[in-house]
Amino acid sequence: MRRYGTLVLVPLVLVACSSGGGSPDGQGRSASASGSSSADPESEPGDTSAIDADPARLPASREEALDLIGRVIADPATFGPGVVKRSPYESDPATWPVLGTDCVWQQRKPMSSVLATLSRSFEVPAAGGKGPMRLSAVVTVHRARADARWEMAESVEETMRCPTQQLRKGELIGSMIAASLAQGESTQNNSEDSLSETGEYQNAELGGGPYPYSWYQSQNLQFTVATTGKGAKGWSENEIDTFTNQAQSTMLLRLKSAVEKQS
Repeated sequence: MRRYGTLVLVPLVLVACSSGGGSPDGQGRSASASGSSSADPESEPGDTSAIDADPARLPASREEALDLIGRVIADPATFGPGVVKRSPYESDPATWPVLGTDCVWQQRKPMSSVLATLSRSFEVPAAGGKGPMRLSAVVTVHRARADARWEMAESVEETMRCPTQQLRKGELIGSMIAASLAQGESTQNNSEDSLSETGEYQNAELGGGPYPYSWYQSQNLQFTVATTGKGAKGWSENEIDTFTNQAQSTMLLRLKSAVEKQS
């Protein structure tokens, strides 16, 4: 297995940050296999939410969480023109990925802090000399806001612990550059915390690579939402970001509409 370049991190606000909803494979992101984190999200500042939520509209059961996810999570049109469903389209709700100590993603049972989580897979089919670009979206509903923050903090820890990660056989990501913005930083006002990662993606099935890779995750209240873009021949990082940013922004707006107080 070829190792990628050295991990680069630009200022990360680890303390009140969190990431939600997206392993690099777009199937949800959990705490690392060690189950530990060096930050205590509850002890940090930044308790002002980007959403003025109505407590009565926040899900308290798995059924309510799944209903909300269905109203928030992206569909093909959310990403933009030319995007279609991949098969399998939706993840198994009984599992979510965990990054093992060997830096290989594994399917395990969701943590008890998770009310519900769902991911969807998409693709822009190969055409015009470009290979198939693969996209994903995930929404996770935790039982409490602190749990969503822990997920975000663990996501940062995973990147530092595993600069190269195996998604599945023949599929790798590496050379990761990560950045985090808390609410109010650099005009970031759509979420309490926002985490982004860019890097290189290798897929033996698509001719090797490396190709551009990007992942975005945001946390509001007890929710995390994420999108992933995995490039192929002919796709630039900016082109991939156009799709992932549009879907991420739309899901955050849908989440706000679903839980905010009604005027």
